[in-house]
Amino acid sequence: MIRSVMVMNTQGKPRLAKFYDFQTVEKQQELIRSVFGVLCSRAENISNFLDAASIFGPDSSLVYKHYATLYFVLVFDSSENELAMLDLIQVFVETLDKCFKNVCELDIVFNYSKIHTILDEMIFGGQVLETSSTELVKAVEEISRLESASNSINLVPKSVSGWRNR
Repeated sequence: MIRSVMVMNTQGKPRLAKFYDFQTVEKQQELIRSVFGVLCSRAENISNFLDAASIFGPDSSLVYKHYATLYFVLVFDSSENELAMLDLIQVFVETLDKCFKNVCELDIVFNYSKIHTILDEMIFGGQVLETSSTELVKAVEEISRLESASNSINLVPKSVSGWRNR
C-alpha cells in the first residue's frame, strides 16, 4: 500500500502532500520535514530508494525522483515493488507534463485541484488504479469537460429559469 505522496521544492516547501493513512497535521508537517532532511543531504549519485522505517515506522520504504526544483516522493510498504513505485513517479510527472505542457513548480501551486484530480485517478486509498499517462490524461480531460458543462448549466440566469416555471 502506498502511504504517502509528496512533492516538495528544493527549499523544503511542500507543494503537494497526500497521506493515505491518518496523520494529524502536525505529524504530517513533521514527516515532511524529516523526509526533506534526508533527501537534501543525499548526493546525486546515490540510489533513489530508502528504508523509511526510522521516519514512517516499520515496513516502510521511500522512493524519490528529483526533477529541476522539485522532489517527487512515494512512501510505501513491502507489498509494493520499489521499481514499480519509481515508475509510478515517472508516470505522474509525464501526466503532469502532458496536462500542463512542460510542468513547473508554479503549475502545481496554482492548479492544486487539477493535480489532486490526476493523483486521485492514479492512486486511490493507497492503491494504484492507473499506470498509463495516456489514460490518465483522458480521464482528467473528461472530468474537466464534465465540470465545465456542469458550471455552464449553473450559469443560466434566474430570469430565464423563472420564465419556464410560469
